[in-house]
Formats: sequence, structure tokens, C-alpha cells
Amino acid sequence: MKKTILSVLAGLTFVGMANAADMTIYYSPTCPHCHHAQDFTRNNFIYEYPMMKVTLIDVTVPEHRVLFMDALKSCDFSSGGVPVIKIGDKCFQGFGESMADELRAAIEVDLPDEAKKSAADVKKAIAADGEKYRSEHATPVATVSEYTAEVTTFDEAEKKTNASDNKVATWTLAILAFIVLAFSVVVSRRKSKK
Repeated sequence: MKKTILSVLAGLTFVGMANAADMTIYYSPTCPHCHHAQDFTRNNFIYEYPMMKVTLIDVTVPEHRVLFMDALKSCDFSSGGVPVIKIGDKCFQGFGESMADELRAAIEVDLPDEAKKSAADVKKAIAADGEKYRSEHATPVATVSEYTAEVTTFDEAEKKTNASDNKVATWTLAILAFIVLAFSVVVSRRKSKK
């Protein structure tokens, strides 16, 4: 019993360590503050929080506008200014290095103390000599990836619908054929009994 409880606690600790709040940055390619937010994230946060996943969403892509509008609505932002940074359920609009500690607090909300201490140590090392630290840790574990929407054209959607309709039609015909066959058997047995 004690082993089971200890295993569960150890598992929960491990899960907690792996759960830094992920970050989404809504940006425009022509926005200097957006580039600054991305650069700061790539040069600092992904080293400090190796378990974090960062997703970049270009709001100038028509397919991404819906995501951006949803983010503005959920953040209760009235203007469409970028960057908009979402970390867990926290929202930030704009970027300046003066916001870094506020962003860190949002990232660390569910992190255990060991992970927070590790992030603080990395922050100090980068502050002392960022180029040296980044060259010694050339491949950060955290990921920064560009969001790409999978767009289905009308023709592709119609082909999928038609294929689905064909499967339904085939099954419907098979069921009807079975019913007709069963009905025929019942009718022929009744006739033979008379």
C-alpha cells in the first residue's frame, strides 16, 4: 500500500514538472514588437522552461483570423493589436522586456519549486553571458513552431462527403436486401404450410 501511494506521488510530481504553461504568440510579420517578443522567447524562455511549447500564429493569414478573433474575445481585449500572448489562461497584449517577469509568473503557475529554481538559475546564466550559455546549450528542448491550418477546399470536402454518402448507401442497400430476403423466406414458409 505504501509503495502504491509513493508511486502515485512520484508520478504526480513528474507530471507536474512536465506541465509548464504553453505559450501562443499571435503576431503580424510587420510588427516590430511581435518580432521582439519572438526573439526574447527564443533567446530566454525556451532555455528557462525546456518543457514549454511555443506556438506562433500569423494573424495576417486569412485562415488564422478566426483563431485570433477567438483569442481576443477570450482575453476580453477590445483592440486587435498584436502581439497577443496567451500563456495558459493568462493574456497579454503588446510586448516589452519589462513584462518578462509577469510572463514568467504565468508560465510557472503550475510548476513545482525545483523547476522554478532551475528556470531562475538559467535566467541568471543568460543574464551573465547569454551568448556563451546559448552556444553551450545549442539545442534547447522547448519547441517553437509556426501554426499551420489544414485547409480543406470545397472539392476535397465534397469528395469526402460523397465517399461517406456512398458507404451509407451501400450499407442501406445491404440491410434492405437482407430484410427483403428474410421477408421472402417467411412468406414462402407460410405458403408451404397451407
